[in-house]
Amino acid sequence: MVAQLKASKTKSPLKDKPLRYVAQSADEALDKLLLDKILMYYVAGTICLMGILWDWLRYFQPINHPPILISIILGSCLAVCGYKIYKEIRKVKALKLGRDGERAVGQYLESLRESGCHVFHDIVGDGFNVDHVVISKKGIYVVETKTYSKPSSGKAVINFDGERVLINGKKSLTDVVTQAKAASGFIKQILKESTGKEFEPFPVVLFPGWCVEGEGNKQGKMWVLEPKAFKKFVAAQRKKLSAEDLPWLRIIYLGI
Repeated sequence: MVAQLKASKTKSPLKDKPLRYVAQSADEALDKLLLDKILMYYVAGTICLMGILWDWLRYFQPINHPPILISIILGSCLAVCGYKIYKEIRKVKALKLGRDGERAVGQYLESLRESGCHVFHDIVGDGFNVDHVVISKKGIYVVETKTYSKPSSGKAVINFDGERVLINGKKSLTDVVTQAKAASGFIKQILKESTGKEFEPFPVVLFPGWCVEGEGNKQGKMWVLEPKAFKKFVAAQRKKLSAEDLPWLRIIYLGI
């Protein structure tokens, strides 16, 4: 009986892939960084340190020579490993900040389900991911979350003029606009392939914790907002989708 079970072919009882959770791509990137990079340098550095200590312990035994050469070699390797770990830890901090911001925005967007919206998270493309997609009768919104550290004091203002995003009037984030529009195009393609219909997803970028100013949102091409303002902007739109369209659009998760 056991042999027969081992020889029999099996398949998963699940018909569809499970939906991805908020910031799943960030979690996967963190795991990869910790396991593939930091752990490797940590192990290599530990081996170098143990080698140095072992040779110096041998030196203090009778009739032995000082292990200067091996100490220089392994010490250099240890220094390189320490520097690499320092650099990777900085990446880990940035990824954690982005992940936490994405989760906070995702939790806020989940509250929109009460008003009849469908919310999807972490839709994966080829080498990139779309943070969130919100589908309602007021339209389809492709939402990217950008989490940046704020100054410890003074103003913290995002300005959007319709073409570029400025942080406190200085740092320009031109790629944010490009990325949001590209994500919207990607979702448009998924919907066309899945439903056979043409829809026009609207790009949105949310900056948690920042004050957003500028005339860019009035141009109607895309929005750059603080998360809590998103619900008000959607509510102010006219109805764009029929009740018959919404069940069809739920098929978006097949593109994950």
